[in-house]
Amino acid sequence: MISIASSTRIFVATSPTDMRKGFDGLQGLVSGVLELDPLSGHLFLFVNRRRDKLKVLYWDGDGLAIWYRRLEQGTFQMPTVDSNKCVAEMNREDLIMLIRGLDYERVRRRKRFKLKDSQTKDMDEPMIV
Repeated sequence: MISIASSTRIFVATSPTDMRKGFDGLQGLVSGVLELDPLSGHLFLFVNRRRDKLKVLYWDGDGLAIWYRRLEQGTFQMPTVDSNKCVAEMNREDLIMLIRGLDYERVRRRKRFKLKDSQTKDMDEPMIV
């Protein structure tokens, strides 16, 4: 299980990744290709070409951690982005739907109240995936 705080951002690599990559290889992709800081505490998602394997790289306070999931049947639905972008961002709810196999792009969300970002800095409640 991964506990995701509300301040944690989730980045998705848009091109397929070789799943043989470990800590150093994925960290190199985050800093070199995605041009982000792998030690920021944010989540970085990678999928293979067949989209049946998913790795999540994240900083766990005192070291890097990888969460790995392999589907026996079906594929992960990745966000649709422009072909010239190498990284996309998703929210916590979309990540949960992606992991559970739901079509999150066709979900119709009902209108809800949402605090502005400046008001949510003090609220750092974790969400369990």
